[in-house]
Amino acid sequence: MIFLKHLEYHQFILQRNLKYYNNVFFLIFCLLTNSLLAQYPNVKERIINLPNFDKRPVHYGYFLGINQYDFKFEYIDSYYEDLMRQDISVSQKKGFNVGLIGDLRINDYFNVRFEPGLYYNSRELIYPEYPEFNKESDRVRDIKSTYIHLPIYLKINAKRINNFRPFLIAGFSTDFNLSSNAKNSDDNASNVFRTSSKNLNYELGLGFEFYLYYFKFSPSLRGIFSFQNELMQDEVGELSPWTGNIINMFSRGVSVIITFE
Repeated sequence: MIFLKHLEYHQFILQRNLKYYNNVFFLIFCLLTNSLLAQYPNVKERIINLPNFDKRPVHYGYFLGINQYDFKFEYIDSYYEDLMRQDISVSQKKGFNVGLIGDLRINDYFNVRFEPGLYYNSRELIYPEYPEFNKESDRVRDIKSTYIHLPIYLKINAKRINNFRPFLIAGFSTDFNLSSNAKNSDDNASNVFRTSSKNLNYELGLGFEFYLYYFKFSPSLRGIFSFQNELMQDEVGELSPWTGNIINMFSRGVSVIITFE
C-alpha cells in the first residue's frame, strides 16, 4: 500500500514537472516568434540609388587625391663593382592631385576615361658620401615636380551589386613637368637638379564605386610607372658626381584618388 502511494506521488511530481517545462518551452517559442514577427517589417528590399546612371553614353566629374613618388635608378656598369658605391636614396614626401573626369560608356563592363589633372609632389635625393663632395649640402638635392597629368584609361567594371561595384583601371599617361628646370642653364654645380619636361607612364589601379542618393563616390588606388628617362645630365657630363653615374632615372608613384561623378 505504501509502495502504491509513493508511486502515485512520483507520477504526480513528474506530470507537474512536465507541465512546467512545457509551459517554459511554449513561452520561449512565443517570445522568439514575436521577436521574428517584430523584425519582419524592418526587412525591406534595398533601394537602388541612381539606377540609370551607368546607362549614360557620356558623363563628367572631378577628383581629389594624394600621391607619393619615388625614383628608380639605373647606374653605369662600374658603379657597384669598381667604384664600390651605394645606392642613392630617395626621401618621399606626400603631394596632392586634383582634376576633371570625362567618361565614355562602351557597354555595361567597359568605359574609356580621360582624367586631366594637376599633380604636385616633392622628393629629396640623398647621395652617398662621394669623395667629390666638399660639403654636406652637396649630398642633398630637392626635386619639386608640378605635373600636368594627361591619362587615358580603360575602366573594367564588375557587375553592380545593389549600390556597390568594384572596378579595375589601366592605361597610359603623359606628364608635362612645369618645375623640371629643363631650360635652366644652371645645373647641380649651382644646386639646380634638372629633369625632363615631358614624361610617359603606364598606370594600373583598382577601386570601388558607391552609388549615393545624388552622386557616385569612388575611392581608388593607382600605380604610376614611368618608362621614359627623366634625368638631364649636367654640363660636365660623366664628370658630374650628381648625374655622371646615372644612366636612367624613372619615376614610380602611387596615388589614392577619390572621384565624384
